[in-house]
Amino acid sequence: MAGSISLSLTQQLDQFGVPLSGAHLYFIQAGTVSTPQNAFQDSALTLPWPNPVILSASGRIPQLFFADGSIKIRLTDVNGVEILVADGILVVGASSGGGGGSPVDATTVLATGDIKIRYGTGVLSGFVRLNARTIGSATSGASERANADTQSLFEYLWNADPNLTVSTGRGGSSAADWAANKTITLPDFRGRVIAGLDDMGNSAAGRRTATYTGVVATVLGSVSTGLESHTMTAGESAVLAYTTAIATNAKQRDPASIAGVNSGTGSINQTWIGGPVSNDLPTQATYTTTTNAGGNPHSIVDPTIFITTYVKL
Repeated sequence: MAGSISLSLTQQLDQFGVPLSGAHLYFIQAGTVSTPQNAFQDSALTLPWPNPVILSASGRIPQLFFADGSIKIRLTDVNGVEILVADGILVVGASSGGGGGSPVDATTVLATGDIKIRYGTGVLSGFVRLNARTIGSATSGASERANADTQSLFEYLWNADPNLTVSTGRGGSSAADWAANKTITLPDFRGRVIAGLDDMGNSAAGRRTATYTGVVATVLGSVSTGLESHTMTAGESAVLAYTTAIATNAKQRDPASIAGVNSGTGSINQTWIGGPVSNDLPTQATYTTTTNAGGNPHSIVDPTIFITTYVKL
């Protein structure tokens, strides 16, 4: 069973009545100083909120669900100044019964690890960019986002792709590496086209093979060796067949005119078929081969539009 707390969907204001835009709401195990506890978007407790939750521009807290029991919360403004701390808040109302609110359909919301594209370039609340920078805890020194709300994505990526780099090396578990304030490198989507895994639960289709991609296309996160331009090698050029024609006016020696040369009676002025030529060579055909290839690289890029790719925290 699960329920909610009275703060769900409320608007938080500062002492001057101004909405606490971007404030941070932390969820902590009751009776502890700072041990995190999950809050969820759905009554089935399958879609955790980031911890902390970032309040909207109007200072409004989203719908929250918790496992039955008690919870501690801590609210700070956008600068980290503490606004409210409350311990032992009772979780009330069955999540699937009357008074517990309407369940959230898990198929209609984004979950941790889901990817979205957006016609923009900046940071986006609740997401990070897939740009090969790093995420981690607030003290991790991560370059894309260093904040407690990256924990779910940190652990998701750690388990989904063992090839992603973890600072100082992977430990025994994702939770242990998070607790050790390590960072994990985000997948690198910069300037790359997305393609489906060649199997995706089925047998491999063979549309992407290591022969041409340079990687195994059935491994999550594999990056092909494709280039935006290419210069052809000799082995990649087309097979061409040439036919050489011999000139029809080439002259040949007349055997009859040189029959007596070896016996000393032959004439030194020999007769050529087609007419007599004195001490001269027959007409020769001359051929010139010209290579017109420039040897320059050529484009192999499809028409492309560039956007920003984000992943859900």
